[in-house]
Amino acid sequence: MDFTEIYKQSASLVAFSPGTHFLLTAIQDRLVVRRADSFQIARSWALDPNPAPTAGALSQTQAPSGKSTSTSKPQNPGGTTGETCNITHAAWSCDAEHVLGACARRGVVEVFKMRDETWRARIDAGAEGLVNAEWAPDGRSVVCFSEWGVRAPVYAPLLFSPVHDALRVTVWSLVTGTATYIQFPAQPERGHAWRADGHYFLLAERHKSRDTLGVYDATAGLRLVRHFPLPTASLAALALSPTGTHVAVWEGPLEHKLHVLSLAGTLLGTFAPTGDADPGFGVRAAVWHPSGLFLAVMGYDDKVHILESLTWGPIATLELQARVPTRAIVWREPDDWLAATHGRGFLSYERLQTPLSLALPRAPDRTKPPPLAAPSAPAPLAFNTDGTLLLVRFAGAPAAVHLFDFPSPTAPAPAPALQPRLRTVLQHARPVACAAWNPVRRGSLALCCGAGGVYLWSDEWAEQDGAQEELAECVGVPAKRFDARALRWAPDGRGLVLLDRDTFCCAFEVDEGGEGGEGAPPA
Repeated sequence: MDFTEIYKQSASLVAFSPGTHFLLTAIQDRLVVRRADSFQIARSWALDPNPAPTAGALSQTQAPSGKSTSTSKPQNPGGTTGETCNITHAAWSCDAEHVLGACARRGVVEVFKMRDETWRARIDAGAEGLVNAEWAPDGRSVVCFSEWGVRAPVYAPLLFSPVHDALRVTVWSLVTGTATYIQFPAQPERGHAWRADGHYFLLAERHKSRDTLGVYDATAGLRLVRHFPLPTASLAALALSPTGTHVAVWEGPLEHKLHVLSLAGTLLGTFAPTGDADPGFGVRAAVWHPSGLFLAVMGYDDKVHILESLTWGPIATLELQARVPTRAIVWREPDDWLAATHGRGFLSYERLQTPLSLALPRAPDRTKPPPLAAPSAPAPLAFNTDGTLLLVRFAGAPAAVHLFDFPSPTAPAPAPALQPRLRTVLQHARPVACAAWNPVRRGSLALCCGAGGVYLWSDEWAEQDGAQEELAECVGVPAKRFDARALRWAPDGRGLVLLDRDTFCCAFEVDEGGEGGEGAPPA
């Protein structure tokens, strides 16, 4: 792999454009767009330092008795004029014609045009505040999640997240300049989804202390077409199937229960683990199979249940096992390989003989809440692009990645024929910080462990007899001080963004013919 130089970034806001021609980066209060073939700066914009008019008015709060208003300290998070405010959200539109940058602290979103460096649009959230900003699938509308405030009561650690008051969704159109408002969304991060074709917008809402789901037609000005109650008592998140016909919703940490509904509001199935033992703290993650025929559900008890789409019942349960069977392959990261290679070049994993027993750390304390994960953190479950492999990161083995062979029939078959089988275990010296499948190639995986290297696994190598052979490699980042804490694939699957705390670099594959690397855009 070829690596670029180290560049600055903030808040891990680095993203390739949809066509992989450009790279968007946020550096404090500035957006920088670089060309992916040369990494030269193509565009650069600074967010307007002036706060929203309503934020400025609210900053002049009434002073305590005995003090004048002019000498009181502003209490509004909007800040004062001229104060630097770091960008908290940055994203490309679907056609890479526009980029947005948002400062949640000020409640301001600004949109810029790639073809006209002087054009800009500004959205002021005002007194409501701002917690999230993103593009709608049409690439000409910006979705803003606002709130009046966040309160953290004494039981917030049990809920794993703050309690949001009076949330509202505002969809701003760049074409007409108008706004569409939707009241009382339940979650600003994990409570909404767009159908793959962009036709419908699903939003979990909270009305009169009850969870509901609204289905809005994006082609008709977000007209409400369905609105029905949900069986959840306190919704934690939702996941829309790839086919756009089913939606899974699950409870908060007080109950391990997941429901599957149609977009018409019909309850199709409910899953809760059987047995007398309480799994504890509910559902950790749920991901759909690319075909939409299966749903993988992982709880905080480290069990993965595979649900099928006929009865929405479990057909298999995957658990962390200390003993690895003979048919599986175990790869182990070499000891002190970074020091041996001085962070340059690559080194193969050590392949261990099976069967063997893994040295697992002490089981986590189930009586204490698990650590809070950021909404943008990678899920511990992930299917590859065609659904033939399932990646699982068990909490009981944070330094290991388990890969399961997953049958992918065109229609559900009897349970014995659909039993996932452990294929590969990747062991590391440090806990895995991030793992991601290649978005184009089915058998390519990249991961990082918060150290000066990136780890690659692939089953695309062909032997002389034509059989496929898997390969696992450790690749050092040629930099004196760089710890890869997160990574993201380029949309074309040919490059990676590696993120440290406040810097980043890119890595590109080199073709055998000498071409490639340096992010050359696809033909």
